[in-house]
Amino acid sequence: MTVDVKYTASASATGGRDGRAKTDDGSLDVKLTTPKELGGAGGAGNNPEQLFAMGYSACFIGAMKFVSSQGGPKVPDDVSVTAEVGIGPRDAGGFGLAVTLNISLPGLDKAEAEKLVEEAHKICPYSNATRGNVDVSSVIA
Repeated sequence: MTVDVKYTASASATGGRDGRAKTDDGSLDVKLTTPKELGGAGGAGNNPEQLFAMGYSACFIGAMKFVSSQGGPKVPDDVSVTAEVGIGPRDAGGFGLAVTLNISLPGLDKAEAEKLVEEAHKICPYSNATRGNVDVSSVIA
């Protein structure tokens, strides 16, 4: 499969999970801290799972808006997505991720909301990247 790239983001990290990460344009610069649950000190800072959760949440809203623009149900102005990204050891070795998308679509009936979410998963780059590799579930509130 090929991708006709229209935009490329660039960011770098130093020091691993207890270092820093920043975008090449300087618009985002975060201190990284390993959570206590993963053997780190915790404390002030962020971790890669939080950053992934933010990106997936924002991108999924964008995917739902795209579906809406193509004749799907109207996405409410107060739509929200909260991604929960879990990390832990895999049975097959190494570590893996599990994602739950908690989706709030006030005013849409259940059937419309389910169809919108289903279609958004087909076009969202994060959903496409994780499909078959990461357990992703959606909960519609």
